[in-house]
Amino acid sequence: MPSSGFGHQPGKRTSHRLVVDELGQAIVSGRFAVGDTLSGDTELAARFNVSRTVLREAMKTLAAKGLVVARARIGTRVLPRANWNLFDGDVLTWHFSAGVDEEFLRHVSEVRLALEPYAASLAARRATDADIAWMMRLAVAMADAGHSGQTLAKADLDFHLRLLEASLNPFMRSVGSLIEAALVGVFRLTSPSADDSEIDRVAMAHIRIVEEIGRRNEEGARSAMEHVIRVGQERLILNLRAQDSSG
Repeated sequence: MPSSGFGHQPGKRTSHRLVVDELGQAIVSGRFAVGDTLSGDTELAARFNVSRTVLREAMKTLAAKGLVVARARIGTRVLPRANWNLFDGDVLTWHFSAGVDEEFLRHVSEVRLALEPYAASLAARRATDADIAWMMRLAVAMADAGHSGQTLAKADLDFHLRLLEASLNPFMRSVGSLIEAALVGVFRLTSPSADDSEIDRVAMAHIRIVEEIGRRNEEGARSAMEHVIRVGQERLILNLRAQDSSG
């Protein structure tokens, strides 16, 4: 779990990004409770060492994500979780940073199951030969024996984002940030290393998706994608339980 307070981390984040990240994480993790009123502009600007203009822009960003609402003469108040935009990549990333449970992971998988299998069926209907060749290269690249857990995760992410593109539905691509945040969060809970059997299993499951797309088999592509998501969810929950039992 994140520590309390606001620790400034060096890096390439802009002042705006730093304020958004740290306040967003503090809200999502519960360090600010629903209904809490944030400190005034002057205090927060001093805390983050930013101008009041930067602070106000950061607050507008958090408001757009549904986390806070500003009221004249009252201040900026934390909104209930029901108002948060969970399709926003930042909000989802902050959830994983704060720590997630099995229920949350199941909810994420349910959303992926609602979107990605249908995207795979659309790709079977619409993808160009070039799209299919590109996805196959990405799937085959997952079988590289030199993969670490981290590089395998990156290859997996590249594949899923490319498939959303291949559906030729701009709305599917627009939810790419959700899929990306979900996968990145999932990868944080998996082993930093990847053994040969795991690499082969992941690669073959993704190759099967592309093979079904190449056959223009919409139902086959849908089923293959569902399999990948369900198996990944089961493995993730087992990893989470193992971490909880060893913690």
